[in-house]
Amino acid sequence: MDKLRALEYFAATAHEGSFSAGARALGVSAQAVTKLVGALERSLESKLFDRTSQGMSLTAAGARYLEECLPALEQLHAAEERTRDATNRSKGTVVVGIQHAVASTCVTAALPRFHALYPEIELDVRDFPRPTEANASGIDVMLILGWPELPDLVHRRLGAGRFIVVAAPSYWAAHGVPQRPKELEQHECFPIRGVDGTIMDLWTFVRSGVEESALARGWLTTSNPHRDVAADLALAGEGVIRIIDWMHLPDQRAGRLVRVLADWESSEAPPLNLMFRPSVRRIPRVKAFIDFITALFRDIDSARGERVAPSAKPIWLRRRYARTSVARAT
Repeated sequence: MDKLRALEYFAATAHEGSFSAGARALGVSAQAVTKLVGALERSLESKLFDRTSQGMSLTAAGARYLEECLPALEQLHAAEERTRDATNRSKGTVVVGIQHAVASTCVTAALPRFHALYPEIELDVRDFPRPTEANASGIDVMLILGWPELPDLVHRRLGAGRFIVVAAPSYWAAHGVPQRPKELEQHECFPIRGVDGTIMDLWTFVRSGVEESALARGWLTTSNPHRDVAADLALAGEGVIRIIDWMHLPDQRAGRLVRVLADWESSEAPPLNLMFRPSVRRIPRVKAFIDFITALFRDIDSARGERVAPSAKPIWLRRRYARTSVARAT
């Protein structure tokens, strides 16, 4: 008799309440479970289950035996998982396609923790500006801002966010703090050009059902891959930027970037998407990275204290516009 398997069949039967249910949970036949549990009872010379027309239940001896066996089974399963993890993470490279804005503002700082957990997995991180079938070739996992449409890939929405308006304390001290969104038009605002080429220069807010927009203009516009330029200038006190609330968290927490108009909602922020081919999730090293990134953004959501609903695809993405302000006007 396979004693370990007999113990697993016995525990599953006790938990599920019948041989057939225990067999379904284990993915084996009811006949196999019945036979092995019977052999276990004979070896112990003790009846483990009372069987009646109404069902089955543990005997006093069976309940005592289960209580004494469960810790050993749990320790064995834990040891198997640790051994399996150590084996599975020993080799291989995960190719990660990621937009620069996501990498620089959030993910990069977390990668040393991933390396500490999986020291023998290598990451090959590549710039991934636009989600297309051609760009996705050869990449295991993609992290994409926006509303991508790649139907052949598994698509998980990792996290939504809201836009917030920030600048350095020195900037607000020198130029005043806006009390309404429209007042941003009197400030040096640095809009971003999206990956599709549209300059996002119309910053829209809502408060108590009232919408108000500001035309964000300044002496600098940056493309999405180079938005760090705008952030660095904002940190230096040169102007105002609009960012997703989970970006630049260390600067926000340290007070180097200060939010204004906090009582106004700006919910057009693109959600963050995790995408991968269905076949790669069975590869342990890829699954480890997927699980890590998913947990990272789950923690960000928890720290926010509320769940933000993902934004609908904005109107300016349905057609190609030079500026979002033009899209709103048409």
